[in-house]
Amino acid sequence: MNKARESILVNEFVDGLLDPDKEMLGPVKSGGHIIANTSPGCWGPMITPKLRGGHEVTKPVFVEGADVGDTIAVTIKSIRVTSMATASGNDAPVDGRFVGDPFVAVKCPECGTMHPDTVIKGTGQTAIRCASCGADVTPFQFTHAYTMAFDADKQVGITLDKQGADQTASNGHHFMATPENSIQNPIVTFAPHDMPGVIARVRPFLGQLGTTPSRVIPDSHNAGDFGSFLIDAPHEYTLTKEELEDRTDGHMDINRAREGAVVFCPVKVPGGGVYLGDMHAMQGDGEIAGHTTDVSGIVTLQVDVIKNTTIEGPILLPVKEDLPHLAVPPSENERKQAEALAASWGQQAQLEEALPLQFVGTGPDLNEATTNGMQRAANLLGITVPEVMNRATVTGSIEIGRHPGVVTVTFLVPVSWLETLSFNTYAERQYGG
Repeated sequence: MNKARESILVNEFVDGLLDPDKEMLGPVKSGGHIIANTSPGCWGPMITPKLRGGHEVTKPVFVEGADVGDTIAVTIKSIRVTSMATASGNDAPVDGRFVGDPFVAVKCPECGTMHPDTVIKGTGQTAIRCASCGADVTPFQFTHAYTMAFDADKQVGITLDKQGADQTASNGHHFMATPENSIQNPIVTFAPHDMPGVIARVRPFLGQLGTTPSRVIPDSHNAGDFGSFLIDAPHEYTLTKEELEDRTDGHMDINRAREGAVVFCPVKVPGGGVYLGDMHAMQGDGEIAGHTTDVSGIVTLQVDVIKNTTIEGPILLPVKEDLPHLAVPPSENERKQAEALAASWGQQAQLEEALPLQFVGTGPDLNEATTNGMQRAANLLGITVPEVMNRATVTGSIEIGRHPGVVTVTFLVPVSWLETLSFNTYAERQYGG
């Protein structure tokens, strides 16, 4: 293996599959940095049949010293949008152009080629053509969609009218700043313009950030909701329900995975295999349209190995302003009030010193995702699910990451428990201690 480096520059992408047997980049030292030029996520890959996972994430990076059963703490040091424009909207699959799953197994409706190469002919929703026979091969179409342009400082975006949308469509890779090693077709080629004149604030985050699963899983399906589509599927990436447990839930679409946040990721293969992508310019909780503003960007991560701490799925330390109100640690004044209250009751038990954790739960629907997140928290902390329920009710919240099946279970966790997990340093740095 090569000597571990302090920093790794990543500008290579996978073909849509997260494969633990494929060679990784690196290694990077624990405490080192990953700098990546990421390509847009959902819609571009969704209209590029050559990509077999619905996304186009970076090639995973091996982290020195990360063994199966450890945890990698990933700190998002910076996120910068590079796209000048993008397009997005609600989708509808096109019958006859896929086998079981339009994200994973695209088939040309005329010549029958699986995962065909494509060429772009013109603009609009029929522009993506099979390179072999010339058929319209796009497996998805918009039901309602928009093209959005960003200001030079990437502070705001506006949705464009037909003239603006056509301008971006004529030179899609330029306006989307597609990285040179990306193979996706630019989604602005479709030139949608169903709601011109909308103003939106830019607050970028990573829809994909995680570690490599212990079996081959299409990248957009590395989560409990999208991953459920693989169970008994009629294509080559079919899984059983038990095999889906090998996922790492790197496809979160949680808008709190933004600059300044820390994500604790499970290590299920040697080196962890940290990957990222699917940057979004903005997104409300739930990503209710199914998609949002996919953009290219430059990201800097710092990675640290936490030895002998095993987690079942991602855990977040969001920036303080993104915490639910009840999960914000008590202020000095609030603590004094609590201590006075305890004294008035003659309480002898010491009041907890606690800091927040957000446990990611995923599943086929939001109910199962919530159950999954609570069970993961209970298993890690050695408490019961009813105690998780009580703590999340009075010191936290259940929040939707992505509809239909990604949530976060947030509550204040005693610092002594965090010390056992070696999470306390990160939480104290994030929220004060």
